[in-house]
Order: sequence, then structure tokens, then C-alpha cells
Amino acid sequence: MNKELDESTQWQQKAKRNTNLLKAWTFTWLVTSAIAAFAPKFIWDFNTTLTILAVLLNLGVGFKMILVNRQHLNGLDEMQRKIQTDAMGLTLGTGLVVGLSYELLEDIKLITFEPEISHLVIIMALTYLIGIIVGGVKYR
Repeated sequence: MNKELDESTQWQQKAKRNTNLLKAWTFTWLVTSAIAAFAPKFIWDFNTTLTILAVLLNLGVGFKMILVNRQHLNGLDEMQRKIQTDAMGLTLGTGLVVGLSYELLEDIKLITFEPEISHLVIIMALTYLIGIIVGGVKYR
């Protein structure tokens, strides 16, 4: 019994550590994205070298965030992993279908503005959030 409690506590601590690590890398990626997006215009007057370095830094941090996300997913139990995987699959499918259709709307002149990637990111984020909530309720 004591051994089971100890293993459970260790798993919970590892899951918490993985979650905090993912939060930190996600926040870092967000900051480097903001730097790559806004610093060229507002800080270094479109200096090509600094802009390339900022984009490369953003890519590097983004890839590390992906690896940390994978580590986080591998540390989850089967039910949590199932909820996450279902939500991610729903998000990928929605992003692909909505994104291509959204781009097509401009091509066939049904909208007069150019589609923005930020709109797709918002749709994907909301889809993922809904997928997590529905999965949590479904498997409760």
C-alpha cells in the first residue's frame, strides 16, 4: 500500500513538472513570436540580420516546445492521453478543412478581404478547448 501511494505521488509530481515545463516553453515561444513579429518594426528598423536571428530563435524555441509537449503527452495516463489525442485530431481536421475553405472563399470572390492566419489560429484554439472539455465530460 505504501509503495502504491509512493508511485502515485511520484507520478503526480512528474505530471506537474511536465505541465509546468510545457507552460514555460509555451510562454517562451509566445515571447519569441512577439519579438519576431514586432521587434523588426519597433526596435531594430527591419535590420535583416537581427530579423533572421529572431525568426530562427522562434523556430528553435518552437521545436523545443513541440518536444516538451510530446514529453508531457507521454507522461499522461491513458485516459488523459485519449482526451488530448482526440482533441488534437479534431483540431487538426478542423484547421485543415476550415483553413482551405477560408482561403477558397477569397479565391472564388465570396469574401473581399484576404484571409488571415490569426483567424485560423483562433478557430483551432477554440476547437481544441472544446475538444478537451467534451472529452473531459465524456470520460468523467
